[in-house]
Amino acid sequence: MSAPLEVIRAALAGVPAWLVGGAVRDRLLDRPTDDLDIALDGDPEAAAQVVRRAAGGAAFPLSEAFGAWRVVGRDHAWQLDLVPLLNGNLFEDLAARDFTINAMAEPLSGGGLVDPHRGAADLRARRLRAVGPRSFAEDPLRSLRAVRLASELDLEIEPSTALEASEQAGGLKSIAAERVFAELKRIVAAPDPRAGLERMRRFGITRVVLPELDALRGVEQSVYHHRDVYDHTLEVLDATVLLARDPAAAGLPLHGSPLAALLAEPLADGLTRGEAMRFAALLHDIAKPQTRRERADGRGAGFPGHHEEGAVTARALLRRLRAAERLIDHVVALTLHHLRLGFLVRERPLDLRKVYRYLTATAPVAADVTAFTVADRLATRGRNAAAAIAAHAETADEMLGFAFAERAAGRRAPLVRGDELAAALGVAPGPQLGELLAQLEEDRFAGDVLTREGAIARARDLLGRKQAG
Repeated sequence: MSAPLEVIRAALAGVPAWLVGGAVRDRLLDRPTDDLDIALDGDPEAAAQVVRRAAGGAAFPLSEAFGAWRVVGRDHAWQLDLVPLLNGNLFEDLAARDFTINAMAEPLSGGGLVDPHRGAADLRARRLRAVGPRSFAEDPLRSLRAVRLASELDLEIEPSTALEASEQAGGLKSIAAERVFAELKRIVAAPDPRAGLERMRRFGITRVVLPELDALRGVEQSVYHHRDVYDHTLEVLDATVLLARDPAAAGLPLHGSPLAALLAEPLADGLTRGEAMRFAALLHDIAKPQTRRERADGRGAGFPGHHEEGAVTARALLRRLRAAERLIDHVVALTLHHLRLGFLVRERPLDLRKVYRYLTATAPVAADVTAFTVADRLATRGRNAAAAIAAHAETADEMLGFAFAERAAGRRAPLVRGDELAAALGVAPGPQLGELLAQLEEDRFAGDVLTREGAIARARDLLGRKQAG
């Protein structure tokens, strides 16, 4: 972190203060952290201003009700929360915390670990245990936080803690959506998101915070699927994790490096593009229950229009969780277009015009959705699966080459501007002119029109045909 802990120690010398919570836990685990919490017997505002002057950054109130203040370092490289001790008593403060691994403290002025609830021993045992029997009743969000901490830190939830989390899961209905999403997105972004989702289901959390996902359980599919919609969804989630870690192992050997780099790019809400894809995995088939129809040919169920209805449902669900609009748009686009490449597999070999139409339809997520369809295909292992998966991965790898080339090229100037074309053809601006310009871009991609003069001649020919027809 940009502001070393020693700078903060020096700034608050003489103030009775303790490093508490996750920062202590992470130090014991040798995990780097840029998020510190300090409880102090004093004025958090005055302490925040002292730290701001010593370490740089900005200070502002975090909670008027509890008197907490936050200091954020330059470029948001680190943050420090300063809170008053509960009733001015360190042990009472620690007893009110959620889990034993978060109920430890280190004196800021130096000294031994304060660990009245044996949190360090729980850490060594890889165990997550509530501080007290009323931990979840006091804040039902802790049911979801238990899952998140177990997922991020690879911990086992102690049985009585798991039982309490399950019994209090219904209380999540009363928790602000922003707080729920803050925990949920970290579960989805954890090293093994499927394990976290399965814990959520077992604890009864999924039916409270993601009822649409819970509704996928038991929805059977066609003979080309080997799982119901819920289990298929989790297998797609597994495959998206694999895509980001090892694209070649997922069947995309030709463009693994640029794909890995793309999926590592920050997107929104603190998530990368690869982590956003995990949300698409959870939501891409979200509309299958309401679109399910039995096929007349005896091959099981079909789900006509589930991609379109699913895009609408995904948008509503993510807005309910108060996700950022950029994340919502990204996940909705992946949901809407997740079937498109599968149709092209049947039309191989692909000509450049089909490629162009695909890239145009899926922009600006052409590369993302192309890779995502591979994850979806890998999790569809019913009849004729091996050949279908191989053909799909081959088509996707080919399409990724075009998608990355277009992404690298960026926005290109048209061969002829709209006003120039309107003047040359004697047509007014409007939908007709837009259609001509779009067709010229397709012709250019296909290599049939390469110059300004050729573009005008092609547009004149197209216009003449339309007028004659």
